[in-house]
Amino acid sequence: MAGWEREEVLWGQGYRLIGGCDEVGRGPLAGPVVAAIAVFDRRLPLQLRDSKTLTAKQRLRLNREILAGCVAVGIGVVDNSTIDELNILNATKLAMLRAWTKLRIKPDYLLVDALEPEALAARVRLEGLVDGDAKSAVIAAASIVAKVYRDRLMANYHKHFPQYNFISNKGYPTREHLQALRQHGPCSLHRFSFRGVNGG
Repeated sequence: MAGWEREEVLWGQGYRLIGGCDEVGRGPLAGPVVAAIAVFDRRLPLQLRDSKTLTAKQRLRLNREILAGCVAVGIGVVDNSTIDELNILNATKLAMLRAWTKLRIKPDYLLVDALEPEALAARVRLEGLVDGDAKSAVIAAASIVAKVYRDRLMANYHKHFPQYNFISNKGYPTREHLQALRQHGPCSLHRFSFRGVNGG
């Protein structure tokens, strides 16, 4: 369970608004990478942990509670063609910067899962935490918000490209998805710079 220990220390040091930042979608062969920043002024009585360890139903419930209890949320999306252009690491940093620009209230201190993006470091005191979504409640909250948002995008894309079953695999390289790539070839949502897309 991701705790509030680091956040409590920061609040005790006088930082009022603590943000957590995380991304989802670095590994898929299709669709965007999505980053979220969630800002808190107090701990919430929620059992938060990395979004990948939760069921879809648990994520939806927690997403509602996070949105109701936090001070602000920003979501940044970078599409597959930009991922191909920039590479996935730089696209992830861009998604985090876009999430920052969407925040109507900015945090005083930002905890980021694993990364310390230069463009964000120029705007706010930040700290990268390895395995942050397992250690920090605010990062775990951001991972849940980003995951729910991206899953909804992929469910919508499924309506346009049902042959890849994006509603189930979310663009990740499952056996079924790779078979669909071999059978149908890639679509406009695929990341052509990723191994496994061209020619399956």
